[in-house]
Amino acid sequence: MIVIIQCTGSKVEGAATLRAGDGRAVRFVAQPELAASDGALYARPDDDSGDGVSWREKLLVYNQADGANPLGLLPASRLYKPPIYSSLAAALPASELFVLSAGWGLIRSDFLTPAYDITFSTQAKPINLRKKSARYDDFCALDLNDDQPVVFFGGKDYLPVFCALTWGYRGERSVFYNAQIPPEAPGCRVQRFNTKRKTNWHYECAEVFLRGDLCLR
Repeated sequence: MIVIIQCTGSKVEGAATLRAGDGRAVRFVAQPELAASDGALYARPDDDSGDGVSWREKLLVYNQADGANPLGLLPASRLYKPPIYSSLAAALPASELFVLSAGWGLIRSDFLTPAYDITFSTQAKPINLRKKSARYDDFCALDLNDDQPVVFFGGKDYLPVFCALTWGYRGERSVFYNAQIPPEAPGCRVQRFNTKRKTNWHYECAEVFLRGDLCLR
């Protein structure tokens, strides 16, 4: 079983990020043109880092280094504050746990990930809201030729990108929702999760999964 959970805006305080050639920390946001002129370096993941290489490409190279982590980046499973991420990481190997990041795409839970403030949620501030028309060369660390069942814990704002990045996956994909009307998820098995919780209801869904009480039809 492969588990994919959406990211959250709540990051660990003081989480590290990539740095520019002049030493400045990079603040990754969806619309850097809206940032205040405070001297900080704001950028999108796919912006040029200054030497013709995107920040995304630099991050991939950084992760491919043999165990080196000079900037102290956190693995995705430890970047987010809510305890469900660490709980999932404790129960599942990194090869079976992925995070759908609005900034970076579909990444493994052990992928060294810089702090960022990018989201698909329409409730976010404009600077953090990733527009549907924006270009993102999202990572997809999931092997689409695998045939293990996949279960996705996430809200409707993240579902279109989940479906796009996992399109063509050989195994069965299960999507949970908490609304009166089922979401559109082409090629996926859609199943309602009944709960009174409205905000971050998918955390509860994942917790039930970890207890072994989640019924997958």
